Amino acid sequence: MMSGTRRNPVYFHLHLISDSTGETLLTVGRASAARYENVHPIEHVYPMVRSPRHLDRVIADIEAAPGIVLYTLVEHELAERLETACHHLGIPRVAVLDPVVAAFRTFLNLPTSRKVGAQHVLDEDYFRRIDALNFTMLHDDGQLPEDAEEADVVIIGISRTSKTPTSVYLANRGVRVANVPMVPDVPLPPAILTAKKPLVVGLIASPERILQIRQNRLLSLNALEDSPYVDRLAIAREVAYSRKVCRERGWPTIDVTRRSIEETAAAILALFAEHRYGRPLSNEPLAGSLLDPGG
Repeated sequence: MMSGTRRNPVYFHLHLISDSTGETLLTVGRASAARYENVHPIEHVYPMVRSPRHLDRVIADIEAAPGIVLYTLVEHELAERLETACHHLGIPRVAVLDPVVAAFRTFLNLPTSRKVGAQHVLDEDYFRRIDALNFTMLHDDGQLPEDAEEADVVIIGISRTSKTPTSVYLANRGVRVANVPMVPDVPLPPAILTAKKPLVVGLIASPERILQIRQNRLLSLNALEDSPYVDRLAIAREVAYSRKVCRERGWPTIDVTRRSIEETAAAILALFAEHRYGRPLSNEPLAGSLLDPGG
């Protein structure tokens, strides 16, 4: 193929077989597929596979649509049965957690548990995440700003800077988040300005990116576009205003123009660790590429 020509999309079947929720396999499968340009997996997800009968149905599906098989099966008999079936079909299969568990076992010199779904037990961490999610949903988009001192993180930013999805992602990590919109000439709630406990962080983006997102939003609503909401100069003033407020208050900012929700959340978690403990998450400096150099 000539250099510089765009290849046609490549599709393949990806079978993800788990005796639990399958979230781990989805993450690994998508992260691996992302390494290949223009390659798109057709995902077949089989959660809660815990019986030979259920596994037989899964194997029948694999026979009908051969592809790559990723699995996490604690029961040795089920794993062996799947391995044998894939071997006969001549398709690749990977027990995703086995190399990691083996490394743990070697280092810790302890036996492993054969408990299915052990990572999803209803422990203190689980209920902490549920509490964080409830708090975050109740304090979305400026609701109940007087509770700011109860938050771990307060996210501020103008409209369409991904405040809500970032907040929800952090909540799933057990972080209590309030997010508050910033509007020029509208003061932030006093409780945000006086809060001592939470990390307050501003999300910003380039005016061009904000304009694009807002235009798409209005198109999806079949709304008219003759509005300051999609005026580039007005948006530039909003961005400048949010930068100015954060600079004056000493609040860090993160530029989300080319950042995924996951990358933004990772940067906030690093800042949160430094805010709470007085140091970054590791001995390494904070990833400057994730932070807004203008903040």
